[in-house]
Amino acid sequence: MILRKQHSILPGFGLTLGCSVLYLCVIVMVPLLALVLKSAQFSWQEFAAAVWSPRSIASYHLTLGTAFCGALINAVFGFLVAWVLVRYDFPFKKLVDGMVDLPFALPTAVAGITLTALYCETGLIGRIASVFGIRIAYTPLGIITALTFIGLPFVVRTVQPVLQDLDLEIEEASASLGANRLQTFVRVLMPEVMPALLTGFALAFARALGEYGSVIFIAGNMPMKTEITSLLIMIKLEQYDYAGATSIALVFLMASFAMLFVINVLQRRAIRKQVPG
Repeated sequence: MILRKQHSILPGFGLTLGCSVLYLCVIVMVPLLALVLKSAQFSWQEFAAAVWSPRSIASYHLTLGTAFCGALINAVFGFLVAWVLVRYDFPFKKLVDGMVDLPFALPTAVAGITLTALYCETGLIGRIASVFGIRIAYTPLGIITALTFIGLPFVVRTVQPVLQDLDLEIEEASASLGANRLQTFVRVLMPEVMPALLTGFALAFARALGEYGSVIFIAGNMPMKTEITSLLIMIKLEQYDYAGATSIALVFLMASFAMLFVINVLQRRAIRKQVPG
């Protein structure tokens, strides 16, 4: 019996797969493995002293909390922006659509300086907020503001194509069957948009976790209060505390992977609910 080799429909699959795996290993896996191996060189006492210090724990809470809040705000308002851009026609629509991508092109340091100038107590927006007793710059609220600014395009650009593919006839059919606007939105539209919305949330959250340039200006960088983990790692490196910097980076990397894994699980469940049977 002669076995014939089954060829792939797409030519060059083996070569492209090998190049893809090699590229991912060199760019992603090797640096992460080097981080793990570097951390393994230090003693458990050094590792625990760096990871579980009050300053490190405070930076974990601040970074994870502000990143989650920023991504959650972007999920809500990013959906609204995508909805307006898809469903309505208005003057200067293309200009507004292009402004969504501005955080992608703007250098993070420029964004940080601009946001600080606007939201400090002497700035245009900060002066108005201070009248109501609200302080934005140099507080966790300022960090959330910066992370919301840089994460908005991720949500808009992932939700926008899905809304464009949804026909208005679906909403009309739902209304003809007796559903009100809220029922149409919750039971018809949201199940279709939810996977893309979770993807945008995960991208915005991942970007916020590693953000540095736009945050350090508006945060104030006060230890135990407004010091993010990325800045703490840089401080450790400047002090030649490689054990502390590497250990904190490893723990924060594991926490980020865990959070993203949970989000991906929720996204897959949302996709499975769309598939009948």
